Amino acid sequence: MAWTVEHRRAANRRGLRYPSDLTDAEWELVKPLIRPAKRGGRPRTVEVREVLNAIFYVLSAGCQRSALPKDLPPKSTVWDYFSRWEGDGTLERLHHALYAAAREAVGRKAGPTTAIIDSQTAQAAQEGAVRSTHPAMTRPRRSPGASAIC
Repeated sequence: MAWTVEHRRAANRRGLRYPSDLTDAEWELVKPLIRPAKRGGRPRTVEVREVLNAIFYVLSAGCQRSALPKDLPPKSTVWDYFSRWEGDGTLERLHHALYAAAREAVGRKAGPTTAIIDSQTAQAAQEGAVRSTHPAMTRPRRSPGASAIC
């Protein structure tokens, strides 16, 4: 696909604090998928868009959670939201919605029509390789008393 003026305009990240920050258009796509704050508790004091910006910063920069810049929400808040959204499926819904929107933007169907599976993947699935290799790859547990000298 060749870069056109429209593609360059859509991919332009100028004016953002970090290249991983959400643009206004991206935020409008994502905003309806995030659940509102629970009723009856303390009101939400952090901006959810900033939390997402912090999560995307960590994922794109590959930095540690403790290396978040000071202008993003506190690392404990970011980690709490990340854990909560991973547990309740919010991150998966976000990914699926953005994936479908990206495919439709280039004129494709929302879901893929074909899939490619190589022979190694198919063979591993038949033999149950994940279950059979996992115990072999983990270190055996030792009781604390096993190394005690009598």
